Amino acid sequence: MNLPAIDRDLREMPISVMAYIGDAVYELYVRLHNCNQYQGKSGALHRRSVSIVKAHAQANAIRRLLPCLSDDELTVYKRGRNSQPASRSKHADPVDYQMATGLEALIGYISLKKDDRRLDELMAMILEENADEQQQEQQQD
Repeated sequence: MNLPAIDRDLREMPISVMAYIGDAVYELYVRLHNCNQYQGKSGALHRRSVSIVKAHAQANAIRRLLPCLSDDELTVYKRGRNSQPASRSKHADPVDYQMATGLEALIGYISLKKDDRRLDELMAMILEENADEQQQEQQQD
């Protein structure tokens, strides 16, 4: 996807802005993936997407990704995770919410760097693992 370039130095960009961008990129990636993988109407696709973009699922995703992150990526994740500790979600566990914010900051950072290969790699790992979890849940039902 050819998005407009950001002319700012990423080292000077507030981490909250990276998380803001990362939230949008992450959700769009998940929505496009779901449209590609599953037949169904928009309501069903939306429910499937929400199950992947909610804070708990994002926290689980970053837990799996941590061993695969470079030092630079880990630094960005930690900055995002530790930013705005007073900010809370009404519907998410505080630890999950902070971890999800860190993941969103990381995704935003990679997207703003225009490192599409790395973004594809990390999102594929997230979505592959999520598909495995959903398949296991369906087998248990």
